[in-house]
Amino acid sequence: MGKLLDTIHSPADVKKLSVPQLEALAQEIRERLIVTLSRTGGHLGPNLGVVELTLALHYVFDTPADKFVFDVSHQAYVHKMLTGRCGQLDTMRQPGGLNGFMLRSESEHDCYGAGHAGTALSAALGMAVARDLSGGKEHVIALAGDAAFTNGISFEALNNIADQTKRLVVVLNDNEWSIDRNVGAIAKYLHKIVTNPHLSQLHESAARLLERVGGRGALNVVRRAEEAAKGILWPSFLFEEFGLTYYGPVDGHNIGLLIETFRFLKQQERPVLLHAITQKGRGFQPALDKQKKFHGLGPYDPDTGDTKVAGQQTYSEAFAETLVKLADENAKIVAITAAMPNGTALDLFRPHHPKKYFDVGIAEEHAVIFAAGMATQGYKPFCAIYSTFLQRGFDPIVHDVCLQNLPVVFCMDRAGLSGDDGPTHHGLFDIAYLRGVPNIVQMAPTDEDELADMMYTAMLHPGPSAIRYPRGAGPGVTMKGRPRALEIGRAEVVRDGDEIVILGLGPLLPMANDLALVLEAQGYTAAVINPRFTKPLDRQLIARYARHAVALVTMEDHVLMGGFGSAVLEALSELGLETPVIRIGWPDRFIEHGKVDQLRARYGLSVEAALEKLAPYLQRGAGRLVAR
Repeated sequence: MGKLLDTIHSPADVKKLSVPQLEALAQEIRERLIVTLSRTGGHLGPNLGVVELTLALHYVFDTPADKFVFDVSHQAYVHKMLTGRCGQLDTMRQPGGLNGFMLRSESEHDCYGAGHAGTALSAALGMAVARDLSGGKEHVIALAGDAAFTNGISFEALNNIADQTKRLVVVLNDNEWSIDRNVGAIAKYLHKIVTNPHLSQLHESAARLLERVGGRGALNVVRRAEEAAKGILWPSFLFEEFGLTYYGPVDGHNIGLLIETFRFLKQQERPVLLHAITQKGRGFQPALDKQKKFHGLGPYDPDTGDTKVAGQQTYSEAFAETLVKLADENAKIVAITAAMPNGTALDLFRPHHPKKYFDVGIAEEHAVIFAAGMATQGYKPFCAIYSTFLQRGFDPIVHDVCLQNLPVVFCMDRAGLSGDDGPTHHGLFDIAYLRGVPNIVQMAPTDEDELADMMYTAMLHPGPSAIRYPRGAGPGVTMKGRPRALEIGRAEVVRDGDEIVILGLGPLLPMANDLALVLEAQGYTAAVINPRFTKPLDRQLIARYARHAVALVTMEDHVLMGGFGSAVLEALSELGLETPVIRIGWPDRFIEHGKVDQLRARYGLSVEAALEKLAPYLQRGAGRLVAR
């Protein structure tokens, strides 16, 4: 295994191979991906689907001079393997290792970083226009999955491409899947193209002709035949109407055909779109059998595809279970996701209430406004969207939901550090970006049971609300049979004490308890508070404790700037209290990928760091502290 792959140290080595050797190399790449990612986890399915496409691109074009812009870029592992990083594949998504997405600082071959969908066409167009202004000759190629075309940004870019540049190659990687099966009119439209028998026959003939003749002459003949056919079959061909010359659909796993096609497209002086049909998970039968297509996952058995099953319920699963129960009793509850039914666990809700479940595709802005529209008609939408993905819907949150004070519930999965996925997926900004918006209520549960209580509270609340909860398993508490309503803005005193006040937000409440125990062992009394609400704060409770405490400590899985600790500081200032506040949270920088515990220790989200910051205040206040 790996005889050819071990000789590939740069794209120049790829260009030395024959087509049969490239086909053998594709098999070796798949074998290496399957075995290596079984240990590290990662985006297996997407990368298995683009092996031939990536090989053909590197065979014809020349990075880093030519620019490959991958949409989302979770399908760039093969690109990384061909650009000198194959020997580091076993470090993928590991601390200090390769990032799971394109990263400009990682390699000169990574021309554009990404992690969210819908960015490739706009970024590629920007690069092409910059090239044109500078008089450059390099090629810019955008590779985007069919799901990315459900994203409004992609259509905004399509609307501008033909007006702004004469040279741009767009590759539409059509595998019918993003994370779940794609939905909506665009998916149906692409499926209609692919399954049209006349176009299928045309492309079979085209492939045979290319094999016999090859080169530009053959493709010109094919092009004329396609234009004639499309003029009859598709009077208003979507991409042609946007000014992109459409080629396809072609077999995205036929390396010889892809190479000849890219050579032809390389010569074009007009924006072009190649529609390539690929198979997500190709070469690994478990990925083809599994409904999720092995999009992104942890370690698995390389023979069976079985993944390690966690023993505890995740926050996402607790959310879905609770929403099912609430929807059983409330006919007005609806669930909305933006192409993430598996990630948010709404795939567990869907079978129970299929008519109340809505997947709008990768379109977060639309999801928010869609929810607002339903809310005006008396419905109670629960929008389950990752914290980092909801950033894209910020203006609709302000303008459409909060300004109109509509009862939409934003359930922000992956709030806090997201570990292996890195900075594109760390949900470290949501308290800050929502806290300044009027009318919204913000909540953060400490466990699965409190999440259910907050969902019930949000259901009863007549205005907008947001609940942030982390990725992965909860503490494993037993959930009540029926959630209870919480008093909005009221915190919970977990442990009483006079001298130090520790406010542990959400999943950092256990750390607050640990700090209190250490302080108690040193002779100090420490109160531990579960804030529950970041907006509105329980100002009365905070003020009562702050008047007697030597210092307050806030702990949050969020950036310090504009976060929960900042809210406490603002409240104390407005109340005229000068009690020192020690803030534990993430610094003003983007946090790299890695294991959560290690990153917390590195950046000071720990009991030890809190004690170090507290030390001067404990010494200064020694005369007024009462040792036990």
